[in-house]
Amino acid sequence: MKLLILAALFGLSLSQFNPHTKSGRTAIVHLFEWRWQDIAAECERYLAPNGFGGVQISPPSESIVVTNPWHPWWQRYQPISYNLCSRSGTEAELKDMITRCNNVGVNIYVDAVINHMCGSGGGEGKHSSCGSYFNANTKDFPGVPYSNLDFNDGKCSTSSGEIENYNDVNQVRNCRLVGLLDLALEKSYVRGKVNEYMNKLIDLGVAGFRVDACKHMWPGDLSAVFGSLNNLNTKWFTAGSRPFIFQEVIDLGGEPITASQYYGLGRVTEFKYGAKLGGVFRKWNNEKLRYLVNWGEGWGFMPSDKALVFVDNHDNQRGHGAGGGSILTFWDPRLYKMAVGLMLAHPYGFPRVMSSYRWDRNFVNGKDQNDWIGPPSYSDGRTKPVPINADSTCGDGWVCEHRWRQIRNMVIFRNTVNGQSLVNWWDNGNNQIAFGRGNRGFIVINNDDWTLDATLNTGLPSGTYCDVISGQKQGSACTGKQVQVGGDGRAYFKISNTDEDPFVAIHVNAKL
Repeated sequence: MKLLILAALFGLSLSQFNPHTKSGRTAIVHLFEWRWQDIAAECERYLAPNGFGGVQISPPSESIVVTNPWHPWWQRYQPISYNLCSRSGTEAELKDMITRCNNVGVNIYVDAVINHMCGSGGGEGKHSSCGSYFNANTKDFPGVPYSNLDFNDGKCSTSSGEIENYNDVNQVRNCRLVGLLDLALEKSYVRGKVNEYMNKLIDLGVAGFRVDACKHMWPGDLSAVFGSLNNLNTKWFTAGSRPFIFQEVIDLGGEPITASQYYGLGRVTEFKYGAKLGGVFRKWNNEKLRYLVNWGEGWGFMPSDKALVFVDNHDNQRGHGAGGGSILTFWDPRLYKMAVGLMLAHPYGFPRVMSSYRWDRNFVNGKDQNDWIGPPSYSDGRTKPVPINADSTCGDGWVCEHRWRQIRNMVIFRNTVNGQSLVNWWDNGNNQIAFGRGNRGFIVINNDDWTLDATLNTGLPSGTYCDVISGQKQGSACTGKQVQVGGDGRAYFKISNTDEDPFVAIHVNAKL
């Protein structure tokens, strides 16, 4: 009997690694702080036609509303109930968005905040996104309901109640993270309330969850929660499908809590990926692109089938989280496009593309004083819609990196080469590299301070190909550079280091 139970649990955990993306789609995008109405429209008009597999959405649960500073992005990470109204929209709008995205084959993954409620200094009142009453002083959250019995304060060993030492596992998992009221997830009542919330979202049609702050929860507690989740809605998913789980665990090494402790529960965010890749593209410490020949596990990363990978995320593009100044973001567009291009061309991990908004940065002693600024909004704090310009870019402060031609076309590249192994690696011993994916695609990157001039084995069938970085195939024409592949699979590449985008990518679906 024990073996049967273990086998069943093993099957559950294995299925939680599957993102359930449709039609060979192999990448997702985080539409950070977008409204539900805008996401629904984006699924239909852009994400589905361009092969995106899914969207990570911002936390949909009712949160505190903070006015000092003015409506910061991080208020979304301070729940006061599990009601489904947030500054992204109402429950009805959320349901409509999930339905519309599913109907065009684009999955929805919810950013689930289940480690904590709001900060201990959150006060008392109805300053919340649905107007529900709460009292952070007494740990009273009637919208759930939670009381002071449902928190971990009694288990925290520090005098402040805060995490003071990240080398103390008990502190990290039982004490407050930057003042946030830490839920006692070991209690069956708390688990039940978390399960109610997550199962309601599953029943609405979401495909899975990005689970926030997993490092601060015991793996055994998470196992119990995930094991009690419903199967996915059979209107859009195969019967018996388990929700995709990817867990936020910041592990850059040197701490007793490691990402590997969470491998059995679902995928894990590989923060080393963006931190190391940024350093390589910035050429810090004499790093070179040629060192990426064994990129992935060879760099000490987690196994590929456990990894959720990204160049940047909403935290570390603001200097929070992990990676420091090495992280590449939309503020460094030239290097950023190359790094995201490499991520989408390389087979390691399951990739997530970032889609951001701009804010007025104000650096003092190396720290951005405005890293708290929330999304583009009206004077009353309501989030602005995402307007789409005639040239397909976004307006009103929304960056929309996923709409940049180079990134969108590399998502299509990844779908085209799906399942193909990395082949035909080439480098010049420095910062010029190239590699193929089977006989389906080939990418060449020049991050040196001089021109790349080489004839390389692409492994592709002979013919003329459209470079999907400088342009794209339109009918039988190409709006960018063309690459001629000979009968021996070889092609000549010349990429100036002064090019706007000093990299080239070709694939079989861009053959003219």
